[in-house]
Order: sequence, then C-alpha cells, then structure tokens
Amino acid sequence: MKSEDTPFEGGPMDGRVLPVLLGLTGHPPKTYRIPVPDPHGGPPTVLVYRRESRGKGRLTQRWKYVHDPAGDRGGGRLGRPWRKPDATPGGKPDDADG
Repeated sequence: MKSEDTPFEGGPMDGRVLPVLLGLTGHPPKTYRIPVPDPHGGPPTVLVYRRESRGKGRLTQRWKYVHDPAGDRGGGRLGRPWRKPDATPGGKPDDADG
C-alpha cells in the first residue's frame, strides 16, 4: 500500500506529520479519526480531522488534515444526489395531475 506524509493542523496533533495510507484513487481518506484512551478507564475520546487541500504539487493534489472540534457533523450518512428525500410531498402517489 502506498502512503503519503500528511501534515496535521490544530488540536493536539498540530504541527505533526504522519504517513497516511492512500486509497485506490491516490487520495487519503476525507476524515481521519484518532482514538485517545481515557486515563481513568472511561470511553476513549475520538479526535476528528477533516481533509483539506493545501495546493497543487508538481503533478498531484496535496492534502492536509485540519482539526474538527465539533466531531461528526454528518451523522454517518452519505449524501447522495440520487437519494430520495426523507419527507414525501403531499398528494396521492398515483395522482398524475397533482
């Protein structure tokens, strides 16, 4: 597997550069989650970093990760343009005239 040294900005990882595995498209993942164990034995805290562009390199796009203190905002559901909306409009489903 191929990896790329990717810088991190903000949060506890600020200024660090880690090798991040690249996907099939040659891009790192859109989000990078780092579980941090709780020193008192509780559930781990998860640091969330979002991928952002840091400019174009010689031949490829370059990336960096920026700390997202809000964590998961998307709710884990992919937003696909061909998906039906959750709420259906009023009217009968078989009514062609509206």
